Formats: sequence, structure tokens, C-alpha cells
Amino acid sequence: MAGLKFNLAVMMALMLASVQFHDTTAQTTHVVGDALGWNIPPNGPSAYTTWASTQTFSVGDVLLFNFTTGFHNVAEVSQVAYGPCTTTNPISIATTGPARVTLNAPGTHYYVCTVGTHCQIGQKLTINVSDASATPAPTPTPANVIPTPASPPTATPAPSTTTPPPTSSPAPSSDEASPISPPTSGQSPTDSTTIPPPSPSFAPSFTAVVPFTFLAIALAFFY
Repeated sequence: MAGLKFNLAVMMALMLASVQFHDTTAQTTHVVGDALGWNIPPNGPSAYTTWASTQTFSVGDVLLFNFTTGFHNVAEVSQVAYGPCTTTNPISIATTGPARVTLNAPGTHYYVCTVGTHCQIGQKLTINVSDASATPAPTPTPANVIPTPASPPTATPAPSTTTPPPTSSPAPSSDEASPISPPTSGQSPTDSTTIPPPSPSFAPSFTAVVPFTFLAIALAFFY
């Protein structure tokens, strides 16, 4: 039982040391102004504005202000006090250099030197601190877009292979002789052909011939 408690205590100590080591390695120390340090800038406040634009500040990071004690200090002030360089009632102040300031909260932080008119001539700094522990929002996955199928090409109609119906032949005129159908079996050609009767103008008149004959006989008796 005692051995189990000892093992649990060792494991908890190792876990605590691991967390502390992770926090320590995650911190970034920012040397304010780099080689310029925390002094009156020769070209006004743009020197510290340019320096801050090259840095990324997160909660837990440390600002290192390098200055000579007695000549400068560093005070964190509100946004209202930062513009006109109001040095009364600062949020915090460090008078011994070099000073280390830990960034404990996200947001915008304002720092000035309260000695004389140092703030008015450019010894002031603004930084934006992000929350390193915040989980970034996941990148939204674009919805699957179903491509619209392309319209099938319009089929070109094939040339028609249907032969047009033959043009009806004109009916034969009345002057042309109509072909005579061949006779059917058992029927003579004369049965199907009607012979027209002779014209009355060519038939001999019986009434005209008889008187003429009697007249000739009578004359023969007289002579």
C-alpha cells in the first residue's frame, strides 16, 4: 500500500514538472526596442511602433525594458491616459532597470516613461496581446459541390434515306388505245368483242330494188 502511494506521488510530481516546463518554454521574452532599449527615441514614437509591428505578443510572454535606474521608468497606463501622456494614477510602475513585465491578460496594453517629458517626445509603447490558450476556430470545410452535368450535345439528324413515292403517271388520253385484256379460259375472242351493225347508209334498200326490176321486165315485153 505504501509503495502504491509512493508511485502515485512520483507520477504527480513528474506531471507537474512537465506542465511547468511546458509553460516556461512557451514564454517569449521581448526586448523592447532591441538595441535601442527603453530610451528617448531619436525619431519620435515611430521607433517603438515599428518595433511592435514585428512582434507577436501572447499571454504569458515577458517584456524586458532595458533602462538605467534613475533616468527612466516604465508605467502601464490606460488608453485615456496614453494619448495625452497623463502620468498620474498608472496601472503599474517599475522604477528599477532592467524591468521585466509579464503579460497576464489579452488585449491592448499601453506603456510610457513618466520621467519629465519623455512620454511626449516619444518614449511610449502600444502592444496587442493575444490569448495563447484560446483554441482557434476550425476552418470551415466547404460543402461538397455537386457539379452540374453538362448538357449532352444535340444530335444532328441523319439525312433521310426514305425514297419518295413515285410520281403518279398521267392517265392515258382517249386517243391512245387501251390494251385489250386477254380472254379468260373457255371464252372465245368473239364473245368478248361486239361487232357493230352496218351503217344504214350502206345497206341496199329492198323497196327500191323491186320496182326497178318490174319496170325492166315490162319494157322488155313491149319491145
